[in-house]
Amino acid sequence: MSDFSAILKRQREFFASGRTIDVDFRVDSLKKMERWIRGHDGDIASALREDLNKPPFEAYATETGVVLDELRYTLRHVRGWCRPARMFTNVKTFPSSGARYPEPYGEALIMSPWNYPFMLTLTPLVAAVAAGNCAVVKPSAYSRASSAVIGRLCAEVFDAGHVTAVAGGREENAALLGERYDVILFTGSAAVGRTVMEAAAKHLTPVTLELGGKSPCVVDETADIRRAARRIAWGKFLNAGQTCVAPDYVLAHSSVKRRLTAEIAEATRSLYGEKPLENPDYPKIINEKHFRRLLGLMEGENAASGGGSDPARLRIEPTLLDGVRWDSPVMGEEIFGPILPILAYDDRDEAVRLLNARPKPLAAYIFTASRDAERYFLRNLSFGGGCVNDTVTHLSVPRLPFGGVGESGMGSYHGKAGFDTFTHYKSVLRKSRLIDIPLRYPPHGDAALKLLKRL
Repeated sequence: MSDFSAILKRQREFFASGRTIDVDFRVDSLKKMERWIRGHDGDIASALREDLNKPPFEAYATETGVVLDELRYTLRHVRGWCRPARMFTNVKTFPSSGARYPEPYGEALIMSPWNYPFMLTLTPLVAAVAAGNCAVVKPSAYSRASSAVIGRLCAEVFDAGHVTAVAGGREENAALLGERYDVILFTGSAAVGRTVMEAAAKHLTPVTLELGGKSPCVVDETADIRRAARRIAWGKFLNAGQTCVAPDYVLAHSSVKRRLTAEIAEATRSLYGEKPLENPDYPKIINEKHFRRLLGLMEGENAASGGGSDPARLRIEPTLLDGVRWDSPVMGEEIFGPILPILAYDDRDEAVRLLNARPKPLAAYIFTASRDAERYFLRNLSFGGGCVNDTVTHLSVPRLPFGGVGESGMGSYHGKAGFDTFTHYKSVLRKSRLIDIPLRYPPHGDAALKLLKRL
């Protein structure tokens, strides 16, 4: 196991040198990172194929390309983000001016999961570097090939005092969390998120938690059913369903549920073929533990489509479950696999009651042609982020902060929100030396109190 205390000591010394405060240094670091990624695109794709059997298009579209978009956007805007912002003061402090000065927290810990190992590690790292922090990066041990590539990137792009990648599993995670940081960003399960928050509380360290949950997909009676089905199938079965913002289940209006189920099944066949288990580009489940867990969730359920599996290659067919009860095991936890329960509702008030009775999800998706229905669902449902008439794609927009609420997390990042997550804004009031209004100084009479109240 690495000497984490020594790593953090070196990074604190690097931060104390003031190098990361220089905006040119930050920009240069991000440009080096961008060049490395472009020059090692093949290595990244090969690692993602090895870990999850992601095909090249999916690997670039959902991982490499997303990081490069984040880099481009950040490089265009980071100089403006780093400037002090003028703030208006009030008459009680006249004459004065105010400003907010962005400053880095210092030492950041970024802990990422295995399902999108490259994107979910490097997107927050872009934000941390742009904000002027040093960082310890801890990718998942489950995605070994991708974690090795991330380790190479950090070693070849950054000084070890600036950014260091740490390998290992649970033992290393526990040891890392025993150290003190200035800010932590964790992406993963709610159970581990609680452990991270408990460790951070010992040092009063600010935490951003990107968790998960059962993200619903509502399809009302006015929706374009065929198009909705194709977009739901794409968002759900991307990466074999191992996506934190994948539609976890569909809640369809009873008048369109049967047709929607058939259309999703047809869309799935068009995406992955009649025999998806034999499709060389169909992703696999990350390991046997999760493979067995997913098979257990399907036990006793009615598969309207799919249901097959290949234990040797850790693959499960895209599967639609019909007749699922709200108290079924598959509805009791985030599925995180290629299994999609489809339930029904009769009116939108009922749909909202059903959804709000569950923990707030990381994402929600609404398919409707009615602006009134759209407004109703957006006004009455609480969730981290989502789409109207699409799934998953909101993550690809740097201007849209990504984050959860309640059980699905706290805080957000992407674009400016990421810079803000790793930045402390120092508020400063600058008072004039030319005038000193005597009102605030004692002794105070009745006249002074009356004037203060008027002000």
